[in-house]
Amino acid sequence: MIKWKQLIISILISLSIGGLSGFITKDSMKTFENLNKPMLSPPPIVFPIVWGVLFLLMGISAYLVYVNKSAYRKPALIIYSIQLLINFFWSIIFFNAQQYLFAFIWLIILLIAIIIMVILFSKVKPLAAFLQIPYILWVSFAGYLNLIIYLLNK
Repeated sequence: MIKWKQLIISILISLSIGGLSGFITKDSMKTFENLNKPMLSPPPIVFPIVWGVLFLLMGISAYLVYVNKSAYRKPALIIYSIQLLINFFWSIIFFNAQQYLFAFIWLIILLIAIIIMVILFSKVKPLAAFLQIPYILWVSFAGYLNLIIYLLNK
């Protein structure tokens, strides 16, 4: 049985973190548009759409873990919170501070946190871990973009 209140709260927390990050960095998108970018860089409209879907999936996954009584529930939700915080600050480091090398290193830390989160989620609820595969793939792609942007704009 779906616990709608917990599901909605979980999704709202995740989307709020992403939305706040996007709001804080929105003025930096003009600077981003003027950067030299790799050939595989998607058009700017793709980013908010993909991130919106990823934050939605994060919220659903967190809900699936939260309502489970597994012994791994608490550590899984702790690492989930940590990776959300790391994710939040990456945008500020990359877009507002324009510290592209530091942002790349920060993104590697984020990817490690996501992998740990997925491992813990899989011990609680495999579906919760499975829903994070697009997140791992996108952050890996973002790492590629981040590194190439750093190299092209030194």
